[in-house]
Amino acid sequence: MNVHSQIRRPMNQGHPIPIADQRTADILDSARQVFSEKGFDGASMQDLARKAGMSVGNFYRYFPSKAAIVSALIEQNLVEMEQDFAAILEEDDPLSAFRRKIIVRIRDAQCRSEGQLWAEITAASLRKPEIGAAACQMENEIVNHLVRVFAHATQMPVATANTRWATHARLMVMLVKSCAMQRPDLPDAPALEDLVLRTIDRLLEDISLLAVKG
Repeated sequence: MNVHSQIRRPMNQGHPIPIADQRTADILDSARQVFSEKGFDGASMQDLARKAGMSVGNFYRYFPSKAAIVSALIEQNLVEMEQDFAAILEEDDPLSAFRRKIIVRIRDAQCRSEGQLWAEITAASLRKPEIGAAACQMENEIVNHLVRVFAHATQMPVATANTRWATHARLMVMLVKSCAMQRPDLPDAPALEDLVLRTIDRLLEDISLLAVKG
């Protein structure tokens, strides 16, 4: 079974999806909860199967390993992000639309709850090359999407924008990712979020100034 070909979020277009796709999406949603609660190493395949309401044998038919689950989670997130960035590119002011999306990612409780999951995945990526490769691919894809947004906003060729703004994009990814992985109960968490947003604003100002000059 090609797991990656089946990753689709059930609600995206308002259309019904095949039962196999729905089942895969449900399994991944339950796996997110288990990894967040028990950690990557602490979660067993039995734990994951039990949470999904399946026998271990049937669970292995969908995912042969925890690494395969993480790869599928990453692919699932990439599908969602592609849709987010496509919507941003349709906005009259894509940089402002991107900033609004960043605020949600940093401030929204549900998005912050994902931080613990990605902290576990980041830690696992340092020990397991296949997870590290998938996580690296995800970050590179996000950087590429950001560069296309910057190119569109400045009417600059994508190749030129990549040379000029790829480092800006990667820094933004690092900032949002690090902020999401901070413990929410830290007393200075709100101040940290504010500082991250101000830093991203400065980076976006560099790009928007070029857009105005253009």
